[in-house]
Amino acid sequence: MNFAEWMTPDRRALFWQIARYGITGLFVTACQAAIYWVLAAPMGLHVQVANFIGYVAAVAIGYVSHSAFTFRGHGQADTTHATRGAKFIAASLISFAINATWVYLCVTHMRWPEWSPIPAMIFITPTAMFLINRQWVFR
Repeated sequence: MNFAEWMTPDRRALFWQIARYGITGLFVTACQAAIYWVLAAPMGLHVQVANFIGYVAAVAIGYVSHSAFTFRGHGQADTTHATRGAKFIAASLISFAINATWVYLCVTHMRWPEWSPIPAMIFITPTAMFLINRQWVFR
């Protein structure tokens, strides 16, 4: 089987969805990480408070971006924005918990600098969240 035969319409759609998720996710994660870092480092806000404020901003930016771009046309059209929004918020709480764990482990426990959890926030958390969003929120 050659590549053209292997790349079925479903696989092609998934590929482009992952690509859109990567673009959108990097933007949303960069917003969250920037808000977190600015509040935690230069402004001196407690790292978990800064993380929570960044999270709230990321939830709002993420829902709009993922609905309009990443997962557009995916799932059932009869799902209401209220239902999808509630699922998105529930899923985002998982993301918040994961990122709060990175902040605790890196900054509080290991006493590393405030920027140290950002790589995990950018690479590890979004991978888990793609699966949750695709299989549950935007299904």
